[in-house]
Amino acid sequence: MTTIYDCADPAERREGLDAAAAAARRSELVVVPTDTVYGLGADAFDSEAVNLLLATKGRGPDMPVPVLIGSWSTVDGLVTDLSAVGRRLVEAFWPGGLSLVVEHAPSLRWNLGDTAGTVMLRMPLHPVTLDLLRMVGPMAVSSANRSGSPAAQTAQEAHDQLGNDVPVYLDGGPAAQGVASTIVDLTGALPRVLREGAVPLDAIREVAGAVDADG
Repeated sequence: MTTIYDCADPAERREGLDAAAAAARRSELVVVPTDTVYGLGADAFDSEAVNLLLATKGRGPDMPVPVLIGSWSTVDGLVTDLSAVGRRLVEAFWPGGLSLVVEHAPSLRWNLGDTAGTVMLRMPLHPVTLDLLRMVGPMAVSSANRSGSPAAQTAQEAHDQLGNDVPVYLDGGPAAQGVASTIVDLTGALPRVLREGAVPLDAIREVAGAVDADG
């Protein structure tokens, strides 16, 4: 059974957060609002749930799932080392529409796809999802759509695509940005912008200095 929770109502928001956290603990999927687009999420450390996420979207492990976190401090437990440039970017743009590709700590037991020892991290600027992340911990979250279809900008658009494959939908209103996050790869000698999205390239350069940009 699928339920869409209207998080504009305080009581329904609390009920929805509890239901979403319980679903994640049962290796099930949830749809969550973010500042960029709606996301399809699972417990990042639950390989069964992450595999289900990929299957539901209709894509393979060659496109690894990003991870959303609920606080700056969570980064230090997930990465080998965050550079000074990385910390400046975090301080400038988190929570917000910037995703950072970093080397994850080798001790972590997760399977997000073919990551080659890296992980893409973001702290979203949405109070509902931040509350859920603080309840569940890091979550593997990809855009809430079938592979090849437009990313959902509302909970209803996500439901139209994913339907009963997801038991819990948290409706936090229309996505504020409506575009995907900007992705910066910090694993090389020079920060590399892999995708320009919600955060403009010029803003990245103001904080990071010299960067390499695809295209």
